[in-house]
Amino acid sequence: MEFFKNTNIDFLGKKWYFLAFSLVFSVAGILSMLFWHHVPLGIDFRGGTLVYVKFAQPPNPDDIRKAMDRAGLRNARIQRYGPPANNEVLVALDIQETSEQALDKGKSQIIQALETNTPQGKQDLNNSGVQNIKEDLLSRDPLHLGTDADVRYGQMAQQIVNYRDKVRGGVLSSLDDLKGTVPPAVLAVLQQDYFVSNFGVRNVEIVGPQVGQQLRKQALLATLYSLAGMLVYLWFRFELIYGVAAVVACFHDTLITVGAFSLTNKEITLTVIAAILTLVGYSMNDTIVVFDRIRENIKLMRRERLADIVNRSINQTLSRTILTSGLTFLTVLSLYIFGGEVLHGFSFALVVGILIGTYSSIAIAAPMLVAYQEWRGGQRGRPVPVAADASRREKVKVKA
Repeated sequence: MEFFKNTNIDFLGKKWYFLAFSLVFSVAGILSMLFWHHVPLGIDFRGGTLVYVKFAQPPNPDDIRKAMDRAGLRNARIQRYGPPANNEVLVALDIQETSEQALDKGKSQIIQALETNTPQGKQDLNNSGVQNIKEDLLSRDPLHLGTDADVRYGQMAQQIVNYRDKVRGGVLSSLDDLKGTVPPAVLAVLQQDYFVSNFGVRNVEIVGPQVGQQLRKQALLATLYSLAGMLVYLWFRFELIYGVAAVVACFHDTLITVGAFSLTNKEITLTVIAAILTLVGYSMNDTIVVFDRIRENIKLMRRERLADIVNRSINQTLSRTILTSGLTFLTVLSLYIFGGEVLHGFSFALVVGILIGTYSSIAIAAPMLVAYQEWRGGQRGRPVPVAADASRREKVKVKA
């Protein structure tokens, strides 16, 4: 199946337009990383505390941010996650201690920031644990259990928490929700000692600063090692300039993708790094297809200019490029639109990367190959040698 047959587009003739396009987006990304949003690292890399909060009604991130500011948590990052119907929010704090006290501190800070109009002398049942509820029931002993009180009230406290978290999704809308779950006498005590807020802290996680630093180093090394491996492979498969051109194109793709995250202020997480490594392989594969066709055409078109050979090769592989890249792009675009907040960063990196990776194979790697060969020919003042394969080198004379 082919979309285009016998196309004759002068891609190399538009190389200055391509260069201008790449410069604009590359410089914009670099400026953003240096002066505006910098590199927006996720909690995986910078370290900190993640607090997962569930709301009874759809939350307003602006209201949550104002509440954080009033509580002095001015560096908190707030984002929706999960299906919209779940009313869940992720709050990232800069608390980086790796201890139980840090977990409790992060949770208590969020609760204090979000709770408003708290009834005096009452506790929030949506943010109370089993031990607190058990101790309160033991002190009141509404069922007059005597020696059996510790076990029975512990079971009731666990039953209340399980009902709240597993049946009601983590947030009770009213204390009346517990009717039929606990005895009326226990419910009466709960109504006297507790109230229910419109949110509940579901989970707290911590990434220590040393772990974040180690992950940053490993992510950078993984990207550099992948580029170096591709360079060595193409050096043996074709010749060094092919590998350099392909690696420069991949570096160009990575720079623009990271720049897009900085410009849009989207956090770079471990899943984003996985997407970037995927794109390095995807872009390299597309570039190799074009280079392989160039090598085949050099054997058949020995008297043609290298620029004409490259143009012909790009046109011959254009239909294949549109088919493979187009279908892949539609897949990741669907993932970006329908995949939810958890996959949003991963799919965004793939959407940007596939577009830029396909573009760079045509507009960056191929023109760089031609520019180098023409420069080398001009330096030597004689025909430009171009590798037909790793063991055999042909000479293609560049016409003036």
